[in-house]
This record gives sequence, structure tokens and C-alpha cells, in this order.
Amino acid sequence: MKSSENSHGARNITIFSDGSSRGNPGPGGWGVVVADCERAIELGGGEKLTTNNRMELLGAINALSLVKENKTEIILNTDSSYVINGITKWVYGWQKKNWKTSEKEDVANRDLWEKLFEVSRNKKIKWNQISGHIGVPGNERCDAIATAFADGEKIDLFRGKLSNYGFDLSDIKGCAIKIKKKSSNKAPAYSYLSLVHGVLKIDKTWAECERRVKGVKGDVKFKKAISSENEKEILKEWGIK
Repeated sequence: MKSSENSHGARNITIFSDGSSRGNPGPGGWGVVVADCERAIELGGGEKLTTNNRMELLGAINALSLVKENKTEIILNTDSSYVINGITKWVYGWQKKNWKTSEKEDVANRDLWEKLFEVSRNKKIKWNQISGHIGVPGNERCDAIATAFADGEKIDLFRGKLSNYGFDLSDIKGCAIKIKKKSSNKAPAYSYLSLVHGVLKIDKTWAECERRVKGVKGDVKFKKAISSENEKEILKEWGIK
């Protein structure tokens, strides 16, 4: 994926990545969203017998493998402290100790750590740990993709213009185009809207909305509204009067 230039000449790509497993080990899946100012691409995959940590690593590996330009500024968002700490701290000590832990045991998932280190090398990456399941659209979408693959369910993966993407990625920084921010993740929620296969539902809590959209395959959208007016704006955006 080639990134687009912002108004300052810098290049920016935002990534959301997540992994999931049903049992540890058990069936698992990973999901990512890779977006610049123009396009959004969803990727996902799964394995029949794996662990949550391996799926988290595979998500980050596949997302970064899509970015071909080393001058690109990348923000990679994940709720996995295992991935964040491993790639920013632990991996350097493991390499010096010939992939042994401080207890002199073999490093778990060495094969994937070596791949992640390779696809990360020479790239400008900000590793950003976020909280999971709090309504961050990019993270929730990745979770839905990962869960679908873990469960062996079919899910449609988006690849196209950012303006046509059904999830709010308006926090992408440095875009030359203006993406109107409909709501703020930090602002108190007025309501949570979800559109599943054309059927609208408005909930007062994220937990209710999450139960409706999590793992759903096909046509699904959801968004937080911070006021009555914002709620109307979202409905209008979705073509609902």
C-alpha cells in the first residue's frame, strides 16, 4: 500500500490490528484495517489451532507487510501489550541472548517475532496501545474480523475509498483532505447506533451495541453519537431519515 501525502509533505498510514482465539490453543483469527487519507483496506485470516498471542502477532505482521514505503509514518494501534512490549523492548534482549528468555528458556513464537522484526525494520512506526472493547471503531472492526475467522464464519472485507468506508477513522492524522469528525471517542456518549443488514437500532450503552455487532458478517455499521444533533447527522450520513 502506498500512502498519500499530507499538506506538510509527510506520509501517514493508520493501522488497527487485533487477534482472537477460541481457547488457548484453539481456533483463532486475526483482523487488520490499514488506511491512509484516500483508501482503507481490511485483511483477515485464521488458523484451526493457535493462540491469541500468535494471532495478535500475525495481525501486525500482515498489516505492516502491506506498507511498502519506508518513508511512511505509521501509527499502529493494538490492544495487545504482548505485541507492544515485545517489539519495542523484549526483542532486542532476546536477539542478544540467541532467542532465550531471562530464564534461559526458548522464546515463545520466535518465528513470528522474527517476521515482525523484519517487516518493522527501517519503518517509522509509532506503536500505540489502546484499550479494547471501549467503542474505538477501528479496533472493534478488527475484533469482528478476527472473531469471524476464529469461528469459521464468512465476513466481507472492505477495500476501497476511505470516504466509502463504513467505520469512523477520522482520527487519521495529517490528511490533505478534510474528514469531518462526527463524534469524539473521548466525549461522553449520548447513544450508540448500529445498522445491521439494513436494520437500525439505537442503544444507550456500548455493551448493548457491541452485543449486536460483534462477530456479525456482511453489512454492518456502528457509531457513537455524542448528542441528539450528532445522532441525526449519523442517520443522515447513513441515508436514514
